[in-house]
Amino acid sequence: MADGRSTEGGAGFELPLLLFAGFRSIIDELHRDLAAQGDGEFRPAHGFALQAVGTQGASASEVGRRLGVSKQAAGKTVDKLERLGYVERVDDPDDGRRKLVRLTTRGIDVLARSAQGFDRIRAEWVAVLGAERVRALEADLRTITPASAYRLDAEGWFAG
Repeated sequence: MADGRSTEGGAGFELPLLLFAGFRSIIDELHRDLAAQGDGEFRPAHGFALQAVGTQGASASEVGRRLGVSKQAAGKTVDKLERLGYVERVDDPDDGRRKLVRLTTRGIDVLARSAQGFDRIRAEWVAVLGAERVRALEADLRTITPASAYRLDAEGWFAG
């Protein structure tokens, strides 16, 4: 239609904006909670970076690849996370020439509290929308998004 609306009544551009707004509202609420718990310098990009480090650790290059950013950008993020106490650099037991980035106890803790926060926020959505509507929304999103949609490279993707 000429006014930008589809035959189903909604404007095509509105769907991605609403999905992003929902994502943003969840992330912003979670980070307000983390700040109140003493993690005021922890940013959404840091959460992606900690996921990229993973439970087994990773080199800075691997973190960059997983995030879709340059090795230098990953190194800056790792430097910041190290200063904040969420990761540490240790000698790689398999290759003495490189360093491995590992989660610290604080890094593991912030990820665990984040998971609890996401559960709490989801419960709030259930309280507002109802359990069946939230489950249906999740099921619908799983149906239309590819399995590869669970990626950590959002920062690199946005930066383009």
